[in-house]
Amino acid sequence: MPLKPISPIPTTPLVAHIAAHVRQRFMGEGSGHDWFHIERVWRLARRIAEAEGAPLEVAELGALLHDIADWKFHAGDDSIGPRTARTLLEQAGAAPALIDSVVDIVASISFKGAGVATPMASLAGACVQDADRLDALGAIGIARCFAYGGHAGRPLYDPEDSPVLHASAEAYKAARGTSLNHFHEKLFLLKDRMNTATGRRLAEARHQFMHAFVDRFLAEWQGEDAPL
Repeated sequence: MPLKPISPIPTTPLVAHIAAHVRQRFMGEGSGHDWFHIERVWRLARRIAEAEGAPLEVAELGALLHDIADWKFHAGDDSIGPRTARTLLEQAGAAPALIDSVVDIVASISFKGAGVATPMASLAGACVQDADRLDALGAIGIARCFAYGGHAGRPLYDPEDSPVLHASAEAYKAARGTSLNHFHEKLFLLKDRMNTATGRRLAEARHQFMHAFVDRFLAEWQGEDAPL
């Protein structure tokens, strides 16, 4: 029997409160943006923040709230997430400076296209962005890519549909390419966009695993994976 995932021990009562709220809100979501994704990002963000010397409470809260109202599920509106995060933190009694730091992470974290820079204003934000991007890589990243593709009604692959390196956030949001194209349009780009030394080290093996998967996928698609 597989081991049950272990959540981090929250550093503060505020982190514990937000974690409980987010867990209840996202449990059972089916697009790959569920509680377990958030939990993995939470663990990774703590691990990276500890290694890089970033403030843990800010990193933990940023990780827990980073998908609180993702634009992909709200008609492309990327203002809903920051507003929702601010409301939740205010209701929980968080200090204004802490709220501003976490809301900035929520507002800035998302990938917005190959040609769009998404810098983070704080070290804690850099750690959370790396953690979120690491969960889009490797075996779990592959599973999440196809889970979201199915949720969005996207084909697995179409040899006549070429990947597009989107030059603007608007073009990226409007894209309806295949799941396999998403590797070229986003996932293969993430390794070189890690912010921290820890993130870059963790990304390498996951990046190579995805390349091996795509090579195998294309070989099987052509029926060339093994001699007859």
